[in-house]
Amino acid sequence: MILGVLVMERMMGNEQPSPSTHTIDEEESTTEVKVHFRVIETLISKLPKGQQVVDEVDRAVTLCSEMHNIKDAIYENKKKLEAIAEDYQTQGNCTKLYFLQRLVQSLELYFYLILFNAYLHEQYPLAFCRSFSQWLCANAWVYRLLSCLNQSELRAPADLITKGARVLVADEFLAPDVLLTVKEMKVANFRRVSKMPIYGMAQPAAEAVGVVLSYLADERRRYSAVLWVCVQDELVLECNGQIFCPREPTCPEQQISLYGASAQEIEELECSLKDEVLGSQKWLEVTLEQEKQMKMFKSCRTLQEIFSTHKQTHQGLQYTRIPLPECAAPREEDFDRLLDAMKSVLADDSRAAFVFNCSNGGSRSTTAMTIATLTLWHFNGFPEFGEEEIVSVPDAKYTKGEFEVVMRLIRLLPDGHRMKREVDIALDSVSETMTPMHHHLREIIICTYRQMKSCKNEQERGSLMLKSVQYLERYIYLILFNTYLHLEKKNSLQRSFSTWMHQVAAQAGVYDLLNQLTFSEFENLKDSTFSHLRFRWREQTNRNLPYRGEIV
Repeated sequence: MILGVLVMERMMGNEQPSPSTHTIDEEESTTEVKVHFRVIETLISKLPKGQQVVDEVDRAVTLCSEMHNIKDAIYENKKKLEAIAEDYQTQGNCTKLYFLQRLVQSLELYFYLILFNAYLHEQYPLAFCRSFSQWLCANAWVYRLLSCLNQSELRAPADLITKGARVLVADEFLAPDVLLTVKEMKVANFRRVSKMPIYGMAQPAAEAVGVVLSYLADERRRYSAVLWVCVQDELVLECNGQIFCPREPTCPEQQISLYGASAQEIEELECSLKDEVLGSQKWLEVTLEQEKQMKMFKSCRTLQEIFSTHKQTHQGLQYTRIPLPECAAPREEDFDRLLDAMKSVLADDSRAAFVFNCSNGGSRSTTAMTIATLTLWHFNGFPEFGEEEIVSVPDAKYTKGEFEVVMRLIRLLPDGHRMKREVDIALDSVSETMTPMHHHLREIIICTYRQMKSCKNEQERGSLMLKSVQYLERYIYLILFNTYLHLEKKNSLQRSFSTWMHQVAAQAGVYDLLNQLTFSEFENLKDSTFSHLRFRWREQTNRNLPYRGEIV
């Protein structure tokens, strides 16, 4: 009924509400949505005539609310969710999950009604030359926004640690030192891209940061300017000189991602957690490499505080945080932030060094290092590439990244084979010094897929399927970013990667390709949920962890 009202209003050209249908109660309801759900506020700000589009939806909801009011359902579920006491943990969590799902479903429905009305506004004058699904795919940013419906972790209370609901897990548990660099560099998995001023590692404590900065400034390297980028998207604290992250006690190996949160929001949460830990002066349970212990922390610092201290002795140090997802491709704006940070430093010192760290020095830091490698090649010139090696190993075609969907992509791109080849060489360069970690993006795509095929546990099988597709998408995004650098370099990269993806790549059908992302050479998975942007990007926030915060 609501859809019908919206269609009829558009066909009849009703731009303004009649006084009889626009009530005070409705205005209050609309205001409430804007105040309490930032995903709706963001949607309004990004849509043309966003507020008008929402007002029209609200009127349609009111007209069709005799049996069920969608907005009332949102607030009713939110109210019930917040009323469930934390004390009833076993029963309460199940009930919380039920009302959380109801709330998210209601909010998603409202979200889609707004999108549909925006679609009508744009496409009615164009005689609906695009279907709604095609329009959504061409505006893929809405799927990014949709993945942020549940950002309850932003409101998770800091006292979860001091009350024992969560535990602090040490870096030695999270980041095994596979490359054996802790003894010399005081940080796990420290490495450098061959012949490049690009370094990667696990999350360092203050002592390790000092060691690395001294290493970069010594007589051999003499880097006076250093850009240090932390790509972690979870909370991190240094307590008594050791790095810790909060985790659920039942699954300490699973990170609590703050996907979609800004660096500032993450740092504010870290400050609150630090104040809580120091203020409580309690003995807290922590998980170390092979055991659990009780510790009382006398010192506690955030990452921002650690680097602020080191800036006093290393004047050329610049620190920034650009949170990246664990397995998925960086978002378009993540590429922009990395590129902007590098451009800013290179403008002042063309000999700057670039340091990237994630939790264990593996997946995310490798991705950031690859982006940095491609960027420096475009700024300083590409090295001489030798002949492409002939690889004669099992799955050789796929370890070279020659999946059908990738080959379709390079046929869409100008000089596509070259775009892919340069990314492949960048990946080889970054991965050359981390062989013991067994993390080469092209190889891990097919390895994860093969692992999924042999897995008998259905839940684990689904998780591996998602990871394999996410790694494949990450590879595709690197190729797209390299193409962007080639095409936009002549215009001094004035257009952002995000804008280029929307204005150029989307028009070429790239998002259509990403919306059918499958291993079609192995099986027909077009109907798989993970092949579609909507479901794949949503999965980045579906962590199957207890609900701890509040929907904002």
